[in-house]
Amino acid sequence: MAEQPTPERKPYVHEEIVTLRMRRAPKYGVFLAAGAFVGILVALILTFAIDGANISPYTDVVYTELQVFGFTALISVVVFMVLGAIAALILDRASGRRTRDVPVDHERYRY
Repeated sequence: MAEQPTPERKPYVHEEIVTLRMRRAPKYGVFLAAGAFVGILVALILTFAIDGANISPYTDVVYTELQVFGFTALISVVVFMVLGAIAALILDRASGRRTRDVPVDHERYRY
């Protein structure tokens, strides 16, 4: 038995030209990650700047370099992530002023 060919269906096309607003916006995750990276670098620099072998005058406890790095990293990572977020917000506000309208050909296909 021979198969009968199925008729080709033509798609229904609906076209229109719409105007969209285009602007460039910063990626917040990149700014937060950069802030965390800078915070870790600052904590690493402060670890070697702060002598961890001395006894603390307040608690009479000796802190290792790893503990000093952990304490300074807790503070510096948070501070620099906040600074990165603020920088991203400022850049987002500045890019909001430079929006432009772009014509776009919008097509819809329905089979």
